[in-house]
Parts: sequence; C-alpha cells; structure tokens
Amino acid sequence: MKVLIVDDSAVVRERLITMLSELKSVNIVNQAEGPLEAKNAIQKLKPDAVILDIRMPGGNGIDVLEKIKKDKPSTVVIIFTNYPYPQYRKKCMDLGADYFFDKSTEFEKVTEVFRNLMGYS
Repeated sequence: MKVLIVDDSAVVRERLITMLSELKSVNIVNQAEGPLEAKNAIQKLKPDAVILDIRMPGGNGIDVLEKIKKDKPSTVVIIFTNYPYPQYRKKCMDLGADYFFDKSTEFEKVTEVFRNLMGYS
C-alpha cells in the first residue's frame, strides 16, 4: 500500500515513518510539508492512503482532502491533527475522510488502521 504523509512537522512525519515502516505491506512513497506540495505528490504518485494534517503553512488539509476525494474517492484519508474540534471532525467526515485522529492522544491508532487495512490481526 502506497502511503503519503502530509504534515508541517518533521518530528511527526519521522515518527509516522518509523511506526509504519514496521508494517511490511506499507510503502511510504513520499512526505509533504504543505498543501501545494501534497497536491503535487498526490497527482504524481497516486497513493492508496494519505495521512493528512489540517493546519499547515500556505493552506490547509481540508482543501487537500476535498481534492483527493473528488479525484480518487477510493484513496484512504486519515486526518491527523492537533485541532480535533467537533466542527473540524464533522467537516472532514462530511468531505469523505475515512478516519479522524487527535495527534496528542491517538498516535497509535494510525498504525492500527494500517494493520486492519492490510489484514494483520
């Protein structure tokens, strides 16, 4: 499964890469720091899944989510944010996000999602 990580924090990206690299079937195809870079990478690499932050310099992940789901609805999108407010959750889920996690309390859930998607127990 090809995965793109989109987050403005290098620490978060590295932690996700470390966690996900333990799963054999997960291939991190790229990482992006902002929305424009993310949209270009998505168009070029056509990932199966995107881990997406909401608030980033130069724009936001909600716009990226909207584009992903419009262009290729089957792409799994995990919103991963420090802003887990109900209005963001609702907006993201209404736009087709598959998962919505709080970085501060649900970091491990990202790995669980990929384990389930890949059929690991």
